Amino acid sequence: MQTTPWKQTLLDDPVMADLVRRHGDVELAPAEDEFERLCVAIVNQQLSTASAKAIRKRVFALLGDVTPTTILAADADELREAGLSRTKVEYLRNAAEAFRERDFTREALAEYTDEEVIDALTEIKGIGEWSAHMYLIFTLGREDVLPLGDLAVRRGIEELYGAADRAEMREIAESWRPYRSYGTLYVWEHYES
Repeated sequence: MQTTPWKQTLLDDPVMADLVRRHGDVELAPAEDEFERLCVAIVNQQLSTASAKAIRKRVFALLGDVTPTTILAADADELREAGLSRTKVEYLRNAAEAFRERDFTREALAEYTDEEVIDALTEIKGIGEWSAHMYLIFTLGREDVLPLGDLAVRRGIEELYGAADRAEMREIAESWRPYRSYGTLYVWEHYES
């Protein structure tokens, strides 16, 4: 059986090798709908996984199809009743306007570097570096993203490696290059199990 390049790279790190054995293969599969996935990132901002999932379920049920048109047409009070803050309603609407004005699809961003994607997305009010990293991983399927703005990633690396700060975490993740997104998926698996 042939080992994929990302797995072989991670297996060279003894901690990652243990995670790979415990959790099996992970999949880095780009989301089918780019706009909907960005909305997921916005809803998830600064929330626990369980809270974000519950709110997202109610909001998406209210919207039906999650498109720029449905976001802009939705009643703000109904979105708030579904669990969104005023700020997140504004951020979703900002994202909807941006998607109407510009193409943020995989195809349109294919030639962009990760930093260029981050720069483009963070021009949208309400999209910070964390949301841009989530977009890179879960929408564009980029393989070498290390989202140290994510609390679960930091706590997971701290638990697994004893890393005290972000500089040390970046140094640890260097051995995962160019597959840091896969390493991140395993850290999440560890942290959430």
